[in-house]
Amino acid sequence: MSKISVYDIKGNVVADTELNDAIWGVEPNVPVMHAAVVNYLANRRQGTQSTLTRTEVSGGGRKPWRQKGTGHARQGSTRAPQWTHGGVALGPKPRSYRYTINKKVRRLAMKSALSSKLAEGNVIVLSGIDFEDIKTKNVAEMLKALGADKKALIVNTEADEKLIKSARNIQGVKTALVNTLNVYDILGHDKFIVVKDAVAQIEEVYC
Repeated sequence: MSKISVYDIKGNVVADTELNDAIWGVEPNVPVMHAAVVNYLANRRQGTQSTLTRTEVSGGGRKPWRQKGTGHARQGSTRAPQWTHGGVALGPKPRSYRYTINKKVRRLAMKSALSSKLAEGNVIVLSGIDFEDIKTKNVAEMLKALGADKKALIVNTEADEKLIKSARNIQGVKTALVNTLNVYDILGHDKFIVVKDAVAQIEEVYC
């Protein structure tokens, strides 16, 4: 178990807490994290790209010239792929890029990402987040006080409208819940800011 300071939203240390080394202290596995990121990006793809084949473009019903005697290469339709405005040969069609990876691989990737952030000193634990109103200034001041005014991922235990709406206009800042955490977001942000109660939930899920 490793100790880490707990801050309030003004950047003051208010307590200490212990982190489970089984989650936060593993040796980061780079290939596994890469596999998790590739899987996440693939699953986000819409797969709606589509091209028209020669059967789907309009025109081309009549043979452009007779088979022999013209000196031209034989042609059956003006909508074959080699013609201007012809169909596309072997072009993309709507498909799903989604695939799954092994559950143990997903868990190891998440532990590796969390451990790498802690090893870099980029994990900040908050005692709680409670804003009186919806203001971007609230989150901006909190991040500045915590020394996290670049790209930051803020993890809470439950959806907080005040936090979400206050943070969404700040470039590079994203809010998430424990059940929406993913390796891509963790590695893609400089600071991992997590509420103390969310730490307990993360350890409960991945331990």
